[in-house]
Amino acid sequence: MPDWFRRRDAASAAAQAVPEGLFTHCKNEKCKALLYTKDFERDLKVCPRCGYHHTLTADERIAFTVDPESFTEMDADLAAADPLTFPEYRDKLTKGENVTGRSDTMVSGVATVGGWPCSLLVADFRFMGGSMGSVFGEKFVRAADRAIENQTALITFVASGGARMQEGLLGLMQMAKTSAAIAQLNEARVPYVVVLTHPTTGGAFASFASLGDVIYSEPGAYVAFAGARVAQQAKQYKEPPNYQTAEFQHEHGMVDRLVPRKEMQLTLTRTLAFFGAAGNGERAGVAAAAASEIDPAISESVSRRNGKASAK
Repeated sequence: MPDWFRRRDAASAAAQAVPEGLFTHCKNEKCKALLYTKDFERDLKVCPRCGYHHTLTADERIAFTVDPESFTEMDADLAAADPLTFPEYRDKLTKGENVTGRSDTMVSGVATVGGWPCSLLVADFRFMGGSMGSVFGEKFVRAADRAIENQTALITFVASGGARMQEGLLGLMQMAKTSAAIAQLNEARVPYVVVLTHPTTGGAFASFASLGDVIYSEPGAYVAFAGARVAQQAKQYKEPPNYQTAEFQHEHGMVDRLVPRKEMQLTLTRTLAFFGAAGNGERAGVAAAAASEIDPAISESVSRRNGKASAK
């Protein structure tokens, strides 16, 4: 008789010998590849087999994007109030703080990307789904004010489910508040660059996420106003296979360019170089070189923006 019990013990011992966290499963349901964690992190958490871009924390996004040791966080002391005494809201805020180590979903600061200074906003979806509350909007406005004061571009990485219902109208009004701040950026001719990540939906997509002078998106990101379940209830026709994705938005002109994560830092550097050098005679060559490297749609968008400013 075969010694089945010995074989099982051997298999169990082998499994226990593998350190926890050594491998990572791809979260793409169509892939689920087993990935060596060190290689996975080296690849900026993008699956090398299917190209799926896994969700990043705010700290990971900052580390992958800005120049080393150039980021300085601002307004970290701002914390949400509970104006409506909404049931369980305080518990959810505490949970978000424990998970992220911060008091709100939006992380604000200043940094350099490829040597170009910028004002930076990065949403962390782990904090209440990246929802827009009063602190979110206040950080956004202060970051825009810094960009205007320092005459540096504002870059926003979006990952949000929309307005925070626990704050009622105070949450909803952040759509108008952030949009007004962007209008001030436009008046001051300060560039506003948006990067859509997974997921970008609801009030965020209907306001500040769609108002960039240049709008990039990571491939495969879920980008839509209404969620999938709501859209299915209201649909009048059969949607295309890539419906409510960054690819769909790109095809229909809502996104200027799809940028893989590995190319994001270089793309942002070229974009900042284009904006920063344009109009400066001494750096005209830099602007021309940067313009030749970015998508023609982006050059057209920038030209259109500059044309409107000149008309005023």
